[in-house]
Amino acid sequence: MKTLVSFVIPCYRSAHTLPGVIDEIKGTMKKLNAYDYEVVLINDCSPDDTFEIIKGLCKENDNITGINLAKNFGQHSALMAGFHYVKGDIVICLDDDGQTPADEAGKLIERIEQGADVVYAKYNHKHHSGFRNWGSHVNELMTRVMLGKPKELYISSYFAARKFIVEEMKRYTYAYPYVIGLVLRSTKNIVNAEVEHRDRIEGTSGYTIGKLFTLWFNGFTAFSVKPLRIATVTGAVCALAGFLYGIYTIIKKIFINPPGLVTGFSALMSVMVFIGGMMMLMMGLVGEYMGRMYISMNRSPQYVIREMAGKPVENKENEKEK
Repeated sequence: MKTLVSFVIPCYRSAHTLPGVIDEIKGTMKKLNAYDYEVVLINDCSPDDTFEIIKGLCKENDNITGINLAKNFGQHSALMAGFHYVKGDIVICLDDDGQTPADEAGKLIERIEQGADVVYAKYNHKHHSGFRNWGSHVNELMTRVMLGKPKELYISSYFAARKFIVEEMKRYTYAYPYVIGLVLRSTKNIVNAEVEHRDRIEGTSGYTIGKLFTLWFNGFTAFSVKPLRIATVTGAVCALAGFLYGIYTIIKKIFINPPGLVTGFSALMSVMVFIGGMMMLMMGLVGEYMGRMYISMNRSPQYVIREMAGKPVENKENEKEK
């Protein structure tokens, strides 16, 4: 019996690029005779006719499932939606714009077969804009500091995982999922496979600076308490600095400045403004954690499915009826 490989592709503004990605998957899997495959396409409430294209692909291919989300939940929530409809022993996640080479999926599968639990594609040269490369660099640094990612491990949106890893990720049912954090907390057996990175066929990245910061906050507040620990250490350092500065002020007043001379007003105001700013920052950080706890307690959904398409969906519904 052949091993089933599931491709999960979040889609946004990809009406023109998606058919090419599917054709490339077909050609690649035809060469890999030892594997069967399925594709799950998740439309993240794209403003163009992406879901119409997905429905057309589902009609032409029995092994494609289409999911249409009710609003834009973000890439990671779209991935989580797709994970609930895959049946493969190996799950491969890639982008919808053709930049992640589907024809090199065999490299990821090979490393999985060699014993890895998760394989991330590593690019020697990325064809992203300067802004996206900066965002990737910041994400690399922050995942290493906050989530304990090994320094030598490269993280990307193109990766393959074993079925049990995906099953473990599905256990996370709260809002604001962060797939990288879910992977890092599930296994340490993660490796890289070098692949080529292509130029974008058309359009621009959907990630803005605001969306990038939101994504980072989602990950670090959901999977790490290090920001709170940093806040504690920063508060202790500021308190110690204030105490030492107070002693210095007393000594200076007694032994250096003559009585009656008022000095240090500017320095005092600077310290007050600095300490006040730090306190507001720390309170905001604590509030962020509390707010996300409140949202999770109220069972805010990761995603909401408006409709689905594809024969695998019909089969799944028939199984439920039985």
